[in-house]
Amino acid sequence: MSLDDRIQKIKIDKNQSILSALKKMDLQQKKLLLVFNYNNFVNIITIGDIQRAIINNIPIDTAIVNILRKETILASSTSSISEIKKVMLENRTECMPVVNDQNQLVNLILWEDVFTPEEKLPKKNSLDIPVVIMAGGKGTRLKPLTNVLPKALIPLGEKTMLEEIIDSFSEYGVNDFCITVNYKADLIKHFLSEHPDKKYTVNFVMEQKELGTAGSLHLLKDYITETFFVSNCDILVKNDYSEILNYHRENQNEITIVAVLKHLPIPYGVIETKENGELIDIQEKPELVYKINSGLYILEPHLINEIPENTFFHITDLIQKIKNKNGKIGVFPVSEKSWIDIGEWNEYLSNRYIK
Repeated sequence: MSLDDRIQKIKIDKNQSILSALKKMDLQQKKLLLVFNYNNFVNIITIGDIQRAIINNIPIDTAIVNILRKETILASSTSSISEIKKVMLENRTECMPVVNDQNQLVNLILWEDVFTPEEKLPKKNSLDIPVVIMAGGKGTRLKPLTNVLPKALIPLGEKTMLEEIIDSFSEYGVNDFCITVNYKADLIKHFLSEHPDKKYTVNFVMEQKELGTAGSLHLLKDYITETFFVSNCDILVKNDYSEILNYHRENQNEITIVAVLKHLPIPYGVIETKENGELIDIQEKPELVYKINSGLYILEPHLINEIPENTFFHITDLIQKIKNKNGKIGVFPVSEKSWIDIGEWNEYLSNRYIK
């Protein structure tokens, strides 16, 4: 691929919106874009820049020029490949723009250009906290498949959903997993006991009855003593988990909800009116963006005491309970395409992993 082709794939104009940048990142499956003013290179924008802007309530239609960082790591045209490799490795950079003395873009070095397939992009931080996977549900919306398999063992390509979740966290150094089970629990236990090259510890917590999406957390009262992730067994978030944890800790949250930025295009002109039906505005085919619950959370261990014993209790009940107590609840945004949801047939059949 030529340099021009490479640039065009991840090029965006500085006056494009945050939403446009987010959608292009999803389309190209990149976490970084090159920002231009016409044909002049301006800067780079990363998924982290966008997430920080959204956390700070900057409108999604804001031009990206308004959220660009002031200091950016770039390579000089006089730098050697070994020097560029060193900087990319130290900063976990998947893409390194190379500029000359006039700040003109003269090259674009991708990770795969200078590293072997075995040298994967390193994770920012190693996580040493537990991950709880809620796998006790019957998966009734996925019948008849779940008549045979529990939802956690539904295949996605060459792996099951449960393997995808565990492997995703394992890449960040997580080796302590707790899985709450009920429906077809023996199948889940047997599957993981036979798993080759297992480099992590799994503890199972058995629900004696259905306890909702959070009720079984009460059973972890004597096991969980530190900050922990909670994940539904039918979702996967492809994001830097260390960034989510840093956000949680820096803001001293009791709960952090990972939210997906869901785009909903409206194929009509949307009319806004005031008293007596007088027209205020018409927006032609607007695109609405909502934050929706992904099914991934970070919780502080004392919250386990807020969950009633042996009672059907959803995690949304816990969230509302803590909110009513004026507890600190944060929301960390991720892009739509970084979220995989197989909870219903439509989502499962449209998922790119099984095509």
